[in-house]
Amino acid sequence: MIRAAYLHIPFCTHICHYCDFNKVFLKGQPVMEYLQAMEQEMKRTIAQFPTDQLHTIFVGGGTPTALDIRQLDFLLTSIHNSLPFVADDVEFTLEANPNELSREKLQLLKEAGVNRLSIGVQTFDDELLKHIGRTHRQTDVLRALEAAKAVGFSNVSIDLMYGLPGQTLAQLQTDLALAFSLDVQHISAYSLIIEPKTVFYNLMRKGNLSLPDQEEEAEMYEEIMKKMEENKYNQYELSNYTRPGFESRHNLTYWNNEEYYGIGAGAHSYVNGTRNVNARPLKKYIELIQQGKLPYIEHHEVSETEQMEEEMFLGLRKIEGVAKQRFYEKFHRSVHDVFAEVIENEKEKGLLEETATHLRLTHRGKLLGNEVFQAFLGTT
Repeated sequence: MIRAAYLHIPFCTHICHYCDFNKVFLKGQPVMEYLQAMEQEMKRTIAQFPTDQLHTIFVGGGTPTALDIRQLDFLLTSIHNSLPFVADDVEFTLEANPNELSREKLQLLKEAGVNRLSIGVQTFDDELLKHIGRTHRQTDVLRALEAAKAVGFSNVSIDLMYGLPGQTLAQLQTDLALAFSLDVQHISAYSLIIEPKTVFYNLMRKGNLSLPDQEEEAEMYEEIMKKMEENKYNQYELSNYTRPGFESRHNLTYWNNEEYYGIGAGAHSYVNGTRNVNARPLKKYIELIQQGKLPYIEHHEVSETEQMEEEMFLGLRKIEGVAKQRFYEKFHRSVHDVFAEVIENEKEKGLLEETATHLRLTHRGKLLGNEVFQAFLGTT
């Protein structure tokens, strides 16, 4: 049974230099028409792929908080009208930009049942924020967090980035120290990845982007893991750290290789063993909805072999690793029956270790995770 839904809001008031998500400038866009199309997609999706309740809802982007109060209210009302869930149990997350979290918006979110905020901080260094194309500043973050607490939010996550152009280890250490002083419940810390069709990609191609080298980036990751542990944040996934009980249930859906709905332009879904991709351009997405269709432009029925591979490279992102019993229950085969040679090779390299119940990355394996994940692809 499907327990998770992702909703994509593609509008931004500014495009960050590193972002390759499906997004458009807010100004002049058919925002209400898009939100109405999303409402229809939600209803149509639930009708075709029913579930009894949802445990997690995640509204991401783009920037959901780029919506004005009227638009945000319509979105939240349409979620309540279209998706079945138990309000007392659901983890309802909304991504936010610090400089767009007004007290009025926070109050609306709280009253509509949003109980988790994911705030895009990236760095507290104002010069670095300018350099990566962010429009908020450190003071905006502090103000937003204070307002969120005042409204009653008690589950707040912040995103940090490292390996940024010109970023030093000392700057990262300052970011971490300030993050810990804010006493948020969850911190995600992602390394910068240069993606095609971004400002940074174009600068890199021209030789105008100065990035930390691999050794410096690894040192930053080591520092993050060390400081998180010292400050009582448990690393439960390669890039995610939490106070006890505040793990992201929605993201665990992905890492546990479970199915989920994906609503909105460019959204991905995984339902009935099939991965679907929605139309990305707003006009095409809205047209497909108005024609009475689901807006899928790609379908891929996931074979059992692919499911087993995904179980490994997604599950190994979790610090606890892949549960051997869970693998057997899902596929009626032991993980060693399927991947014996790969497992032994990665163990010999010192990248993988085994307990009585799990296969998991070693400390060194965390630094070279992509190599381990790649080893499980195309081997069965």
